[in-house]
Amino acid sequence: MSVGENSLPPEPADALAAVVALRRLADQLEAAAVEQAMRAGWSWPQVSEALGVTRQAVHKKHAKRLIAAGVKLRRRGDERV
Repeated sequence: MSVGENSLPPEPADALAAVVALRRLADQLEAAAVEQAMRAGWSWPQVSEALGVTRQAVHKKHAKRLIAAGVKLRRRGDERV
C-alpha cells in the first residue's frame, strides 16, 4: 500500500503527529493481543511467528509487563493439553 501526498495532512507537523499517534495505537494493540494470546496458552514462538519477529524480541518487549499483570507464562518444554 502506498500513501500519496494527497493522503497526508497539508502540514508536516500534523502528518508527523498522526504517525506518532498510530505508533502508540499499534503498540497498545500489540500489547493487548500478546496478552490475549499468552492467556490463551500460546507459546513465545507462536506469538513471535504471528508478529514476524524473533522469540527473543517479543519476550524482551512483553515478558515483564505480562508477569506484572499476573499472566502465567509458558516455559520451554511446558505442554498444554
